[in-house]
Amino acid sequence: MATHLFSPLAIKSVTLKNRIAISPMCQYSATDGFATDWHLVHLGSRASGGAGLLIQEATSVSPEGRISPEDLGLWKDEHIQKLLAINEFIVSQNAVPGIQLAHAGRKASVSAPWNGNKKLDVAQGGWETVAPSAVGYHDTEIAPLALDKMGIQKVISDFKSATKRAVQAGYQVLEIHAAHGYLLHQFLSPLSNFRTDEYGGSFENRIRLTLEIVAAVQSEWPENLPLFVRISATDWAEGGWNGSESVVLSRILKEKGVDLIDVSSGGLVSHQQIPLAPNYQVPFATQIKKETGILTGAVGLITDAHQAESIVATGKADLVLFARESLRNPNIGLTFAEALQTDVPWPKQYQRAKNN
Repeated sequence: MATHLFSPLAIKSVTLKNRIAISPMCQYSATDGFATDWHLVHLGSRASGGAGLLIQEATSVSPEGRISPEDLGLWKDEHIQKLLAINEFIVSQNAVPGIQLAHAGRKASVSAPWNGNKKLDVAQGGWETVAPSAVGYHDTEIAPLALDKMGIQKVISDFKSATKRAVQAGYQVLEIHAAHGYLLHQFLSPLSNFRTDEYGGSFENRIRLTLEIVAAVQSEWPENLPLFVRISATDWAEGGWNGSESVVLSRILKEKGVDLIDVSSGGLVSHQQIPLAPNYQVPFATQIKKETGILTGAVGLITDAHQAESIVATGKADLVLFARESLRNPNIGLTFAEALQTDVPWPKQYQRAKNN
């Protein structure tokens, strides 16, 4: 049976075999930024499991940009070799390897979730964090260092260098992380950006760093390959970044050559009030798609094949990204196809279990 979820999506020179993407999900399993066999199995199993696109976890452009000491990185050439091997396997499964480049800003230097997700000081293996302004995510923590002009230029340069390595590592989609309260989102929102220079205050100033990083990434990223930006469409907090600003930013990003907006929300402030429910973030993706014409990806409590099919079939978004559901079900592409009664190829090693 023909379905929308399993229709191909062509973006520039890349064609995704379906509209199922694996969201970037931190695995807290790297050492000094290096990928391990865990990452090969995690990403590889979801590639063999039928997803069209796999976006690697938030991969830091610098050591200080990591969320935790166990995050993946792409700040040195030595990181490339293992990532290239992982990507070659993903491609062998007729899936597309993507990467999310990130800088955690003031939300950096915390322990892995199973170690409490606690702020780490230098004695505990942590480091001094940076942000647009010297205001922490929690009032109780040591304030981050407000970036000066030289620090901002380093961030831009780090994104540029990491992009060059991403090309060498064989990624076919690159996503810039400007969501979930990390550094670029911290610049976007007036709840975390109190600067009085050209990077703070007005909307035009608050989006400046994101646009400069887009330009820096584009200087290294091939024009024929897709470029995504992930945003938090709202802070879910009074006086914060909001849906109308997200529409305007998305329109500008489209004009600058960005291909798709990966639409999430929240993560900037601890007092956010998120009304969690199935599809709760989909309306933001729909609004951005409708008002700007850019491709959008929908995320957030999407757990069912028919639910995902409806999102694409009704034009609410062009791509559906799965996080927790793909942790529960690495074969999400194969099982969703079965649920929608559509035939898709299985890995030949598994074919004897198909329709059995």
